[in-house]
Amino acid sequence: MMKEKIIGILGGMGPYATIDMFLKIVKLTPAKKDWEHLRIIIDNNPKIPSRTRAILFGEASPVDGIIDTARNLERAGADFIIVPCNSAHYFLDQVQENVNIPIVSIIGETCKEVLRKIPQIRRIGLLAGTVTVNTSLYQKAFLERGVSVITPHERNQEKVVEIIETVKLAAEGTDTLKKAKKLGEQLVDQGSEAIILGCTELSIIMKEEHFNVPVFDSNLILAKSAVNIARGGQMFCNSLSNND
Repeated sequence: MMKEKIIGILGGMGPYATIDMFLKIVKLTPAKKDWEHLRIIIDNNPKIPSRTRAILFGEASPVDGIIDTARNLERAGADFIIVPCNSAHYFLDQVQENVNIPIVSIIGETCKEVLRKIPQIRRIGLLAGTVTVNTSLYQKAFLERGVSVITPHERNQEKVVEIIETVKLAAEGTDTLKKAKKLGEQLVDQGSEAIILGCTELSIIMKEEHFNVPVFDSNLILAKSAVNIARGGQMFCNSLSNND
């Protein structure tokens, strides 16, 4: 029997998304007894500087904080690391250079799942934070596949950020979901054949049944990949530069 791998969750960006990731992994694990669940090491470090403020306003870089947290997970015994934060992936190639265990890319895993389920797709909508949108994380990953990524217009992108911040405060309600659904519907109206929930806070409130096109929840996809890898499956992608 193959030895299970230990999952390291590099969390805190933000805390509720980290909780959501942990819960998804537990629910996805085919366990009937406590001891059949996977071992998971979580370092929930909300003190890592803001990814958004670092990129948009030139404030403190989160790189050192992410590296320190990744090294903590490595020392604690994790076999690989997942990061339930899309925008943090802008920095992850630098982080990977400083740890000896793989970091599995939420961007790479999500793109692979999209192409596996809809190989003929040509246009996909993206609901994500401004950093993820502006740094073209998904656009670059899909480029060589000939898939266009459709993002909200500027004012609507501001509304996406407002929703994300509301979820971070655990202050969301029915009205928050209605606003998020409307933004997604507008992407469909612009020609999107499917939608990526490219912010792990959006994963908390939005589900596939909210739309009439396929929805790809990046946090859920990464959770599935983590369970698969930990149980002996293939590790498909460990950096943004390896999306094949």
